[in-house]
Order: sequence, then structure tokens, then C-alpha cells
Amino acid sequence: MPRQLRAEQTRATIITAAADLIDRHGYESTSLSDIVAHAKVTKGALYFHFAAKEDLAHAILELQDKAARQLVADVESRGGSSLEALMRTTFGIARLAVEDPVPRAGLRLAAADIAVRPPLRHPFTEWLDFATRKFTGAVREADVHGDLDVGVVAHSLVCFFIGTRVAGRSLEPVGRLPRRVAEMWHLMVRGLVPVHRRPRYVTLATQLEREIRIA
Repeated sequence: MPRQLRAEQTRATIITAAADLIDRHGYESTSLSDIVAHAKVTKGALYFHFAAKEDLAHAILELQDKAARQLVADVESRGGSSLEALMRTTFGIARLAVEDPVPRAGLRLAAADIAVRPPLRHPFTEWLDFATRKFTGAVREADVHGDLDVGVVAHSLVCFFIGTRVAGRSLEPVGRLPRRVAEMWHLMVRGLVPVHRRPRYVTLATQLEREIRIA
């Protein structure tokens, strides 16, 4: 195997092992020694790629950001309304968290006191900006009530979404996350969407949850 490819695979193995431990035990409770043992690599291999635990955390956040940006691009390419795009994105993030420890760890790190290095922006900032844009579009498209403060609603959505994972982490398996996201949207649709448009979005929430379960 070429040396460069082997080095890339080792780096990916270390990141995945670190993400798994951080997701299960938290950033502060995960040591570099734990990561070395879990990844089944030498300390030299770890330090070749990462000088400190903070570097590993940043690598996880970078991968999460990349996955989220690709998800948004895929959702946007489908067309559809602003509210639909926002719903599909939240369910997409939930799917990534169910399938991969790296996005799960990214969600946990986002809620921890981790400094995010420029040019990377904090995930909450990215999600808040995205939700604000989509709710602004939804007001324009008359899919939500026109008198809403979109900044407040976007902030509430981000906190609601993150809270489903933070609270659920110690209470139920990650596979329950899509159900919690569907419940979140059932509540939000009933509070934000005019009555005659609610059936479309309640049905969409149920459909998107079902798609994750089938996948």
C-alpha cells in the first residue's frame, strides 16, 4: 500500500475512534491514551497526525461541516419550498448522526466549550443563519405566518433540534433521533404554518422519518 494512502487511512481511523469515544463519553472524559487504544494505533502514529486533542476535535468539526454543506447542496438541488428544504436538512443531519459517529461527535462538540478555529464557523452559527434564511423564504412563500420574528423562530428551532440530541443521549439510543425530529416538526408545523398548509408539512415530516428508518 502506498505510504500516503496508508497515512490517510490511519488518520481516518484515529478520527473515527476519537469521534466514537467523544460521542459516548464526552470531550473532557476522552484522553489521547483512550483514543490510541480504541484506534489500535501507536502514540507515534497519533502524534504524527494530531499534536493535541484539540486538533482532533477540530478535525471532527471540519468533517461535520463538510458533510452538512454537502447535505445542504443536495437538498437545494431538489428544489421545493424553503420550509421543505429546512425540514429535509434537519432530517438529513439526524440521518448522518444515526449512521456515523463523526457527525454524532460533532453534535456533542458543538454543545461543548470547544474553540472553533477560523475560517471554520461554529455549527450553531451556520445552522442559525441557514434556518433564518429558510424561515425568511417561508414567510415570503406564505408557508408560515407572516407576523413571525424569523430570528426568534430560527433560534428556537436550532435549540429544539440540538436539545433532542443532548437530552436523548443519556436517555435513549441514537436511533430514536429521527422520531424526535419528527415530533419536533409536528409541533412546529402546528404552531407556525397556516391551517390550510399544515397537512402537507405534517405528512412530509412523517415521510422523512420513514425514509430514514427504511434506509
